[in-house]
Amino acid sequence: MVAAASVVVAVGSATGMMSALDGNRPSDDAKPLVTSSPSLQPLPAVPTPSRMSASPSPVSSASPSPKPAPKPSRSKKKPVTVAAPALLYRHPDSQVLDWVAAHPGDSRRDVIESRIADRPAAVWFADFTPATITARVRAVTSAAAAQGQVPVVVPYAIPQRDCGGASEGGAPDLAAYDGWIDKFAAGLGSGEVIVILEPDSIAQSDCLTEGQQADRFASLARAGRVFKATNPKARVYYDAGHSDWNPVDKQASLLDQAGAASPASSDGIFTNVSNFHRTSDEIPYARHVLSALGGPASLGAVVDTSRNGNGAPADGEWCDPAGRKIGQAPTLNTGEAGIDAYLWVKLPGESDGCKGTPGTFSAEYAYELAR
Repeated sequence: MVAAASVVVAVGSATGMMSALDGNRPSDDAKPLVTSSPSLQPLPAVPTPSRMSASPSPVSSASPSPKPAPKPSRSKKKPVTVAAPALLYRHPDSQVLDWVAAHPGDSRRDVIESRIADRPAAVWFADFTPATITARVRAVTSAAAAQGQVPVVVPYAIPQRDCGGASEGGAPDLAAYDGWIDKFAAGLGSGEVIVILEPDSIAQSDCLTEGQQADRFASLARAGRVFKATNPKARVYYDAGHSDWNPVDKQASLLDQAGAASPASSDGIFTNVSNFHRTSDEIPYARHVLSALGGPASLGAVVDTSRNGNGAPADGEWCDPAGRKIGQAPTLNTGEAGIDAYLWVKLPGESDGCKGTPGTFSAEYAYELAR
């Protein structure tokens, strides 16, 4: 993968983050072979305004002077019910959680647990296993719904993904991919869910011929329509690369061809997945792309902030570069217009391939990012 790319790397057909792999497991088993998503730190409860008590009536005077006119008492206000902000879901199986459980005496454990393992992150589905994909997606979405939380899922099985790089793999062809998408959609349930649709599939499509690009983009547009038709509460975001990759107009044109401007298939775009660019760079970039893309004003963007605390290396290094830090905690409340969420799509500590096998957890790297 080129240095400017999103740097999604994989173990075999798996990628980093929590990756819900099949590995010939029973269809009702969603336990990942590679990683899981970290736990959610509950947001502070939103206080409900208390009732206002009525003002006391004035005390009567004992003097013969006329009584003052009584002040009108305030009527009691009905309590206002304020909806609590939605919480992101942490899947309970992940490599980092496994490491934390297995290393109670490690001096790095507290830092890794409190700053990485206890955060919500995306759940990746990176293997092409049509027979079990519905059950494995449902296991995540139903668990999140039971807790009243919002899961983030990543379908990652497009043919020729990563242009044959470290994360090569996926479905054998687009017809098979379309069928896999239908089965994926069947597991989305009826609650709110965020879908990060195929990282790198649009920004990194230059390796395809024009005809291959058109076919891929048609499948991606179809995927978004299927997801949103199956679950109207699904929020689907399309690959916009990052601020140091494609120029805005080029990226917007590619996104438009893939259906990202249509509310029937899209809720907007995602940027910086598995990369390091600062949020302050990604926000204006995302807004410019959305403006060039057109579409309804409801389209927004999500930014992967998992490893962008110190920004990208000046030399463009993408493989487990030194000196990086975790970024803003995942949240659905960014306070930024048009920016729907900060997410941890790439789980900090999962290697790009230099500090360990691609996609596997490195305690050394996690500690470096978190401390």
